[in-house]
Amino acid sequence: MASTQTADSSGTATSLLDHPTGHDTRHRLPRQSRGTGPLLGVTAMTAALGATGFAAAPAGHAADAPAAPSVTAPDEASGAVLSADPGLALAARIQQQADGRRTADDESARIAAAQEAQARRAAQETAAPLGDHALPVAGYRLAAQFAQAGAHWAHLHTGLDFAARTGTPVTAVTGGTVTSAGWSGPYGYRVIQTLPDGTELWYCHLARITTPAGPVTTGTVLGTVGATGNVTGVTGPHLHLEVRPDGAAPIDPLTWLGSHGLTP
Repeated sequence: MASTQTADSSGTATSLLDHPTGHDTRHRLPRQSRGTGPLLGVTAMTAALGATGFAAAPAGHAADAPAAPSVTAPDEASGAVLSADPGLALAARIQQQADGRRTADDESARIAAAQEAQARRAAQETAAPLGDHALPVAGYRLAAQFAQAGAHWAHLHTGLDFAARTGTPVTAVTGGTVTSAGWSGPYGYRVIQTLPDGTELWYCHLARITTPAGPVTTGTVLGTVGATGNVTGVTGPHLHLEVRPDGAAPIDPLTWLGSHGLTP
Protein backbone atom coordinates (compact mmCIF):
# COMPACT_ATOMS: atom_id res chain seq x y z
CA MET A 1 0.00 0.00 0.00
CA ALA A 2 1.50 3.30 -1.10
CA SER A 3 1.07 6.60 0.65
CA THR A 4 1.17 10.19 -0.53
CA GLN A 5 1.95 13.40 1.34
CA THR A 6 -0.45 16.35 1.28
CA ALA A 7 -0.47 19.63 3.13
CA ASP A 8 -3.48 21.14 4.91
CA SER A 9 -4.27 24.83 5.11
CA SER A 10 -1.98 25.29 8.12
CA GLY A 11 0.91 23.74 6.40
CA THR A 12 1.00 20.61 8.58
CA ALA A 13 1.90 17.52 6.74
CA THR A 14 -0.74 14.80 6.73
CA SER A 15 -0.09 11.29 5.62
CA LEU A 16 -3.04 9.69 3.76
CA LEU A 17 -3.29 5.97 3.24
CA ASP A 18 -3.88 4.97 -0.31
CA HIS A 19 -6.98 3.04 -1.11
CA PRO A 20 -6.22 -0.71 -1.18
CA THR A 21 -6.15 -2.44 -4.43
CA GLY A 22 -9.19 -4.21 -5.68
CA HIS A 23 -12.68 -3.12 -4.75
CA ASP A 24 -12.06 -2.07 -1.05
CA THR A 25 -13.35 1.50 -1.02
CA ARG A 26 -13.33 2.08 2.82
CA HIS A 27 -11.81 5.36 3.89
CA ARG A 28 -8.97 5.36 6.33
CA LEU A 29 -8.79 8.09 9.00
CA PRO A 30 -5.86 10.43 8.55
CA ARG A 31 -3.06 9.91 10.97
CA GLN A 32 -2.40 13.14 12.92
CA SER A 33 1.14 14.18 13.35
CA ARG A 34 2.25 14.45 16.94
CA GLY A 35 2.06 18.02 18.19
CA THR A 36 2.34 19.94 21.47
CA GLY A 37 -1.40 20.73 21.94
CA PRO A 38 -2.31 18.18 24.67
CA LEU A 39 0.88 18.85 26.61
CA LEU A 40 0.27 22.58 26.63
CA GLY A 41 -3.31 22.05 27.84
CA VAL A 42 -2.18 19.97 30.82
CA THR A 43 0.55 22.46 31.65
CA ALA A 44 -1.93 25.37 31.61
CA MET A 45 -4.40 23.50 33.83
CA THR A 46 -1.64 22.61 36.30
CA ALA A 47 -0.58 26.25 36.50
CA ALA A 48 -4.17 27.40 37.06
CA LEU A 49 -4.79 24.88 39.82
CA GLY A 50 -1.54 25.82 41.47
CA ALA A 51 -2.58 29.51 41.50
CA THR A 52 -5.78 28.65 43.37
CA GLY A 53 -4.07 26.46 45.91
CA PHE A 54 -5.28 23.12 44.56
CA ALA A 55 -2.15 21.94 42.77
CA ALA A 56 -1.48 18.23 43.04
CA ALA A 57 0.76 17.14 45.87
CA PRO A 58 4.10 15.55 45.09
CA ALA A 59 4.05 11.84 44.34
CA GLY A 60 3.92 9.70 47.45
CA HIS A 61 2.44 12.43 49.67
CA ALA A 62 -1.17 13.22 50.45
CA ALA A 63 -2.37 16.72 49.54
CA ASP A 64 -2.26 19.02 52.52
CA ALA A 65 -5.55 20.88 53.32
CA PRO A 66 -5.30 24.66 52.83
CA ALA A 67 -4.54 26.50 56.10
CA ALA A 68 -7.47 28.50 57.62
CA PRO A 69 -6.82 32.24 57.85
CA SER A 70 -6.19 33.58 61.36
CA VAL A 71 -9.03 35.60 62.91
CA THR A 72 -8.53 38.33 65.53
CA ALA A 73 -11.42 39.49 67.71
CA PRO A 74 -12.29 43.21 67.34
CA ASP A 75 -11.58 43.95 71.00
CA GLU A 76 -8.22 42.22 70.81
CA ALA A 77 -7.34 44.13 67.65
CA SER A 78 -8.33 47.52 69.10
CA GLY A 79 -6.51 46.71 72.32
CA ALA A 80 -3.38 45.85 70.37
CA VAL A 81 -3.61 49.12 68.43
CA LEU A 82 -4.08 51.18 71.61
CA SER A 83 -1.14 49.40 73.26
CA ALA A 84 1.02 50.12 70.25
CA ASP A 85 0.00 53.81 70.03
CA PRO A 86 0.16 55.78 73.32
CA GLY A 87 -1.56 58.74 71.66
CA LEU A 88 -4.64 56.66 70.82
CA ALA A 89 -4.67 55.19 74.33
CA LEU A 90 -4.63 58.71 75.86
CA ALA A 91 -7.43 59.86 73.55
CA ALA A 92 -9.50 56.83 74.54
CA ARG A 93 -9.03 57.58 78.25
CA ILE A 94 -10.01 61.24 77.72
CA GLN A 95 -13.15 60.20 75.82
CA GLN A 96 -14.06 57.74 78.58
CA GLN A 97 -13.72 60.44 81.23
CA ALA A 98 -15.81 62.87 79.16
CA ASP A 99 -18.55 60.26 78.77
CA GLY A 100 -18.50 59.71 82.53
CA ARG A 101 -18.83 63.43 83.27
CA ARG A 102 -21.66 63.77 80.73
CA THR A 103 -23.53 60.92 82.38
CA ALA A 104 -23.06 62.49 85.81
CA ASP A 105 -24.27 65.90 84.55
CA ASP A 106 -27.36 64.32 82.97
CA GLU A 107 -28.16 62.52 86.20
CA SER A 108 -27.73 65.73 88.24
CA ALA A 109 -30.04 67.63 85.88
CA ARG A 110 -32.63 64.86 86.11
CA ILE A 111 -32.53 64.91 89.92
CA ALA A 112 -32.79 68.72 90.01
CA ALA A 113 -35.79 68.67 87.66
CA ALA A 114 -37.49 66.03 89.79
CA GLN A 115 -36.88 68.05 92.98
CA GLU A 116 -38.26 71.21 91.34
CA ALA A 117 -41.38 69.36 90.18
CA GLN A 118 -41.85 67.97 93.68
CA ALA A 119 -41.55 71.46 95.18
CA ARG A 120 -44.19 72.78 92.77
CA ARG A 121 -46.56 69.96 93.65
CA ALA A 122 -46.04 70.63 97.35
CA ALA A 123 -46.84 74.32 96.87
CA GLN A 124 -50.00 73.47 94.94
CA GLU A 125 -51.13 71.02 97.60
CA THR A 126 -50.57 73.62 100.35
CA ALA A 127 -52.36 76.42 98.53
CA ALA A 128 -56.11 76.70 98.52
CA PRO A 129 -57.87 75.66 95.31
CA LEU A 130 -58.34 78.37 92.67
CA GLY A 131 -62.11 78.02 92.96
CA ASP A 132 -62.00 79.68 96.41
CA HIS A 133 -61.81 83.45 95.79
CA ALA A 134 -62.65 86.62 97.71
CA LEU A 135 -62.18 90.34 97.17
CA PRO A 136 -58.97 91.69 98.73
CA VAL A 137 -60.42 94.68 100.61
CA ALA A 138 -63.62 95.41 102.51
CA GLY A 139 -65.28 98.84 102.70
CA TYR A 140 -63.72 100.15 99.47
CA ARG A 141 -64.69 102.13 96.40
CA LEU A 142 -63.17 101.70 92.94
CA ALA A 143 -60.96 104.73 92.31
CA ALA A 144 -59.28 103.91 88.98
CA GLN A 145 -59.86 101.33 86.26
CA PHE A 146 -57.41 99.31 84.19
CA ALA A 147 -55.88 101.11 81.16
CA GLN A 148 -57.23 104.44 82.37
CA ALA A 149 -55.28 107.49 81.20
CA GLY A 150 -54.61 110.61 83.28
CA ALA A 151 -52.08 112.96 84.75
CA HIS A 152 -51.53 110.63 87.69
CA TRP A 153 -49.74 107.97 85.58
CA ALA A 154 -46.86 108.21 83.12
CA HIS A 155 -48.59 105.56 81.00
CA LEU A 156 -51.97 103.88 81.00
CA HIS A 157 -53.04 102.58 84.38
CA THR A 158 -51.94 98.94 84.83
CA GLY A 159 -54.27 97.78 87.60
CA LEU A 160 -57.48 98.27 89.55
CA ASP A 161 -57.52 100.65 92.54
CA PHE A 162 -59.52 99.87 95.68
CA ALA A 163 -59.68 103.12 97.70
CA ALA A 164 -60.03 102.45 101.45
CA ARG A 165 -59.00 103.87 104.80
CA THR A 166 -55.34 103.56 105.78
CA GLY A 167 -54.75 100.43 107.78
CA THR A 168 -57.59 98.43 106.18
CA PRO A 169 -56.49 94.79 105.94
CA VAL A 170 -55.45 93.56 102.48
CA THR A 171 -56.10 89.82 102.10
CA ALA A 172 -55.14 87.17 99.56
CA VAL A 173 -57.71 86.83 96.80
CA THR A 174 -57.08 83.07 96.57
CA GLY A 175 -54.61 80.40 97.61
CA GLY A 176 -51.00 80.61 96.46
CA THR A 177 -47.51 81.51 97.61
CA VAL A 178 -45.99 84.88 98.49
CA THR A 179 -42.89 84.93 96.32
CA SER A 180 -41.81 88.57 96.81
CA ALA A 181 -42.47 91.22 99.42
CA GLY A 182 -40.77 94.56 99.99
CA TRP A 183 -40.19 98.04 98.65
CA SER A 184 -40.65 98.49 94.89
CA GLY A 185 -40.17 102.16 93.93
CA PRO A 186 -43.35 103.64 92.40
CA TYR A 187 -45.36 100.67 93.72
CA GLY A 188 -44.34 101.44 97.31
CA TYR A 189 -44.53 98.42 99.56
CA ARG A 190 -45.59 95.53 97.34
CA VAL A 191 -46.48 91.85 97.85
CA ILE A 192 -46.41 89.44 94.92
CA GLN A 193 -48.50 86.29 95.25
CA THR A 194 -47.91 83.48 92.71
CA LEU A 195 -50.85 81.17 92.06
CA PRO A 196 -50.50 77.47 91.18
CA ASP A 197 -51.22 78.20 87.51
CA GLY A 198 -48.36 80.76 87.38
CA THR A 199 -50.53 83.88 87.57
CA GLU A 200 -49.06 86.68 89.71
CA LEU A 201 -51.19 89.02 91.83
CA TRP A 202 -49.49 92.28 92.79
CA TYR A 203 -50.74 94.07 95.93
CA CYS A 204 -49.21 97.57 95.90
CA HIS A 205 -48.98 100.87 97.92
CA LEU A 206 -49.28 98.97 101.21
CA ALA A 207 -48.70 100.79 104.48
CA ARG A 208 -47.06 97.66 105.90
CA ILE A 209 -46.46 94.00 105.02
CA THR A 210 -47.59 91.24 107.40
CA THR A 211 -46.81 88.10 105.32
CA PRO A 212 -43.36 88.40 103.73
CA ALA A 213 -43.12 84.90 102.19
CA GLY A 214 -44.57 81.41 102.02
CA PRO A 215 -47.88 79.70 101.27
CA VAL A 216 -51.13 81.56 101.89
CA THR A 217 -54.80 80.72 101.61
CA THR A 218 -57.82 82.77 100.65
CA GLY A 219 -58.29 85.59 103.20
CA THR A 220 -54.73 85.49 104.59
CA VAL A 221 -53.79 89.04 105.63
CA LEU A 222 -50.88 90.19 103.47
CA GLY A 223 -50.66 93.79 104.74
CA THR A 224 -52.66 96.96 105.12
CA VAL A 225 -53.87 99.68 102.77
CA GLY A 226 -51.51 102.65 102.52
CA ALA A 227 -50.25 105.43 100.28
CA THR A 228 -46.60 104.49 99.74
CA GLY A 229 -44.83 104.90 96.43
CA ASN A 230 -46.33 106.91 93.59
CA VAL A 231 -49.50 108.09 95.36
CA THR A 232 -50.80 111.65 95.33
CA GLY A 233 -53.16 113.48 97.61
CA VAL A 234 -55.84 113.20 94.95
CA THR A 235 -55.75 109.42 94.74
CA GLY A 236 -55.28 108.98 98.53
CA PRO A 237 -54.66 105.63 100.25
CA HIS A 238 -55.70 102.65 98.17
CA LEU A 239 -54.79 99.12 97.13
CA HIS A 240 -53.45 98.92 93.59
CA LEU A 241 -54.13 95.33 92.38
CA GLU A 242 -52.49 93.92 89.25
CA VAL A 243 -53.07 90.55 87.57
CA ARG A 244 -50.19 89.17 85.47
CA PRO A 245 -50.64 85.72 83.86
CA ASP A 246 -47.33 83.79 84.06
CA GLY A 247 -45.73 86.94 85.48
CA ALA A 248 -45.97 88.68 82.09
CA ALA A 249 -47.87 91.81 80.99
CA PRO A 250 -50.84 92.84 83.18
CA ILE A 251 -54.45 92.22 82.19
CA ASP A 252 -57.68 93.83 83.41
CA PRO A 253 -58.21 92.70 87.05
CA LEU A 254 -61.93 93.41 86.76
CA THR A 255 -62.30 90.84 83.98
CA TRP A 256 -60.13 88.28 85.80
CA LEU A 257 -62.06 88.68 89.05
CA GLY A 258 -65.32 88.38 87.15
CA SER A 259 -64.18 85.07 85.60
CA HIS A 260 -63.89 83.73 89.15
CA GLY A 261 -67.33 84.88 90.24
CA LEU A 262 -66.29 88.18 91.88
CA THR A 263 -67.90 91.53 91.03
CA PRO A 264 -66.18 94.51 92.69
